[in-house]
Amino acid sequence: MSIAENIVQVRQAIGAACERAGRSERDVALMAVSKTHPAAALREAYAAGIRLFGENKVQEFQQKSAELAEMHGAQFALIGHLQSNKAAKAAELFHAIHAVDSLKLAERLNAAALKLGKTLTVLIEVKLSSEESKHGISPGAINEILHATPLLPALDVRGLMTVPPFFDDPEEARPYFRQLRELRNSLAAVHPQSPLPELSMGMSHDFAVAIEEGSTCVRIGTAIFGVRDYAAQNPA
Repeated sequence: MSIAENIVQVRQAIGAACERAGRSERDVALMAVSKTHPAAALREAYAAGIRLFGENKVQEFQQKSAELAEMHGAQFALIGHLQSNKAAKAAELFHAIHAVDSLKLAERLNAAALKLGKTLTVLIEVKLSSEESKHGISPGAINEILHATPLLPALDVRGLMTVPPFFDDPEEARPYFRQLRELRNSLAAVHPQSPLPELSMGMSHDFAVAIEEGSTCVRIGTAIFGVRDYAAQNPA
């Protein structure tokens, strides 16, 4: 199937999940995870209506961004782990950073965005599993970032993101999605100035469950672009 046909199927599945959960499809953003895929694939997805793309690596996106100049209105979010020493380049290249996992990184991004005269949308990546391969801040350390937000005027901290362990049965990921939603609710009660309305959770194999648990952004790679060697080892 073509990328455009895949997108139709994904949107239908999102609609079905929203209907089961009693939610509006308008409340769930579809992010096409375009990591490891060439610019031509992104342009094809754009032609099929996609406007939000997720990339994992600063250098990889920098190399193909010049080929995407005609994709007016497209937004690109960094969803992969970001080292502090690459914060300035990330702030330059991306509209949003969905993988902030420390106050130090938030401060670096804020400083870079101030120099660029832009505001970066930010999600805090939360680690809810014990897997060493997963990145993210511990739930108990999120308050440190939220307390500092008045000092980070170039960052718009919009919510939380997580990557649960991979399970063959998507239902086994449900407790992680539920935990992130409940964590957001408890943080919003303590920090009313930061209600954290966005929850980025759910990938190709489990996004329906994530929507049922309150996801506002699903990150879909394989189900849109198909499997490449790297993507096969890191399903999205």
